[in-house]
Amino acid sequence: MSAETPVQSAGYFTRARLRFRDWRGNRPFWAGLFTLLGGVPIAYFPYATFKLGNMSLAMATTAGAGSLIIGVLLVTLGLTMWFQQATRVFAGVAAIVLGLVSLVVSNIGGFIVGFLLSLIGGALSVSWMPNDASDEGAKAKRSGRHSADAKEATAPAEADAAGTTEADAPESDQHLPESASADNGNGGYRAD
Repeated sequence: MSAETPVQSAGYFTRARLRFRDWRGNRPFWAGLFTLLGGVPIAYFPYATFKLGNMSLAMATTAGAGSLIIGVLLVTLGLTMWFQQATRVFAGVAAIVLGLVSLVVSNIGGFIVGFLLSLIGGALSVSWMPNDASDEGAKAKRSGRHSADAKEATAPAEADAAGTTEADAPESDQHLPESASADNGNGGYRAD
C-alpha cells in the first residue's frame, strides 16, 4: 500500500474523519467555531443561577434580552461562516461589532470570555481566503500528478561537449557564433 493508494479499505471512522477534514478545509471553520463559542457565554450568564451552599446567586440583569439577542446572533453568525462562505467578511465584521457591544450590554461580554472568542472568530473570518486555482499545483503535487509544464521546467538543460549547460554560460556567450571564443584574461572576444 503506497501513500497514493485511495482510502477505500479504511474503516467508517477514518472515512468520516477524512470527509470532515476536507469539509473543514474549504471554509473558515475555526472562525465559525470561535464565534459560535463566543455567543454561548454571552447568552448564558445573564440567565444563569449559581448555587453556593444554601445561597443562590442570580446574574439576571435588565439587559438580559439584549444579551440573549447578541448571543443568538453570534451563534447564527458562526453557523453562517461555516455554511455561507461568501458572506464571511460581513459575518466577521458583524461578530466583531457584536462582541464589542456585548462589553456594555452583557456582563462585560460574558465575563470577557465571550467577548474575546467573538473578536478572535470575527478576525479569523475577515482574514480567511478560499483556495484559489493557483493552489492546484500544490494539490497535484500532493496527489502525485505533475503537469507536463512542471516537468519541462524542472528538466535539466542539455549540456554541450565541454560539460557546461546553456543556462550556466555567461549571457554574453549565449549569442556568439561558434567560431568566437574568450581567449584573453580580460574577457575580450576574438573571431578565429
